[in-house]
Amino acid sequence: MALIELQNVSKTYDLGEVKVHALRATTLTIEEGEYVALVGPSGSGKSTLMNTLGCLDRPTTGSYQLAGEEVADMSRDERARIRNRRLGFVFQNFNLLNRTSALENVELPLLYAAGMSAKERRQRATAMLGHVGLGDRLDHHPSQLSGGQQQRVAIARALVNEPAILMGDEPTGNLDTKTSRDVIELFRKLNEEHRITVILVTHDQDVARYAKRTIVLRDGSIVTDTTDFAEALQALHPALPVDAAEQSLARRTVSLDQHAASVRTR
Repeated sequence: MALIELQNVSKTYDLGEVKVHALRATTLTIEEGEYVALVGPSGSGKSTLMNTLGCLDRPTTGSYQLAGEEVADMSRDERARIRNRRLGFVFQNFNLLNRTSALENVELPLLYAAGMSAKERRQRATAMLGHVGLGDRLDHHPSQLSGGQQQRVAIARALVNEPAILMGDEPTGNLDTKTSRDVIELFRKLNEEHRITVILVTHDQDVARYAKRTIVLRDGSIVTDTTDFAEALQALHPALPVDAAEQSLARRTVSLDQHAASVRTR
């Protein structure tokens, strides 16, 4: 059984006289341990698909099974419970509470875990911050942290409930190039070393290139679902000659691999 199974899922927004078909009959399977990037131009449906996969929104039609549970028919409260149990989210704007410490931010999802003591929450949050390299920043507030450090706090918060799936919505959008690569290297390690399923929405081709599978959307439909990033690039830029796409990919591959190697040797 796949971790995620969508069958003919669609999402239509009724705006009165206008109906917006944000996602059209989509069938998709994602296995446990995959690393998937959702890419496409603005308005392509990638954020709608992410919101559906993340149980933030309910599809208009179709079936969505998450680890064997039918999500499409769940109430808002039921979707909230499955999110807290199975999913972790990382957003472009970090979404940290400014007046609380890094440790308190990471503890926040554990407040909804039944039967967990304050001591257990603190121990787990402390361990998770250490895991993302911020063991010496427990008492720092977001304003005292760099953008990359804030995103690491957000990642620790997303992981503290030990979710099966880590979802990122433009997680490097507010970071500089070097910090973005550091954060994506962390995603790669979480996927490869801990078998966490990673699903990212991104407009950044350098970020998407790290994924093992790329899903390209346009006009609410999946146009390409591939493990060949050159093929994904061609689908993203159909007017670009194939040779040019391959050369662009080769340049990015060399640059990113060199950076990843430098990170691993630090």
